[in-house]
Amino acid sequence: VQLQASGGGLVQAGGSLRLSCEPSTRTISTYVMGWFRQATGKDHEFVAAISRSGRGTYYADSVKGRFTISRDNTENTVYLRMNSLKPEDTAVYFCAADSVRSILTQRPNDYNYWGQGTQVTVSS
Repeated sequence: VQLQASGGGLVQAGGSLRLSCEPSTRTISTYVMGWFRQATGKDHEFVAAISRSGRGTYYADSVKGRFTISRDNTENTVYLRMNSLKPEDTAVYFCAADSVRSILTQRPNDYNYWGQGTQVTVSS
């Protein structure tokens, strides 16, 4: 499964963006989906995950209350709505799929499919 993240850009602190993740092939409705980010010189950081049905979500403490992950299985798309953005949110954002587990996990190694990423830059 190839995943394509989009929707990144340059935004001022306090602004909002919505990222989208779509697969190039195959449905992702049966996969747990996650968003990760990687700032320059740092490792992948977990951001959020969503269950197959969309009823379960899990967030990193750093984004809780500001970011919302959602999915539309009829559209085969996963979203990350980001509000109240801060300069420290600047990173390349990746979507990822876990085709094996049904639990929500924040470990990058648990996700077996990854997209190419989209750059999010938040200016102060």
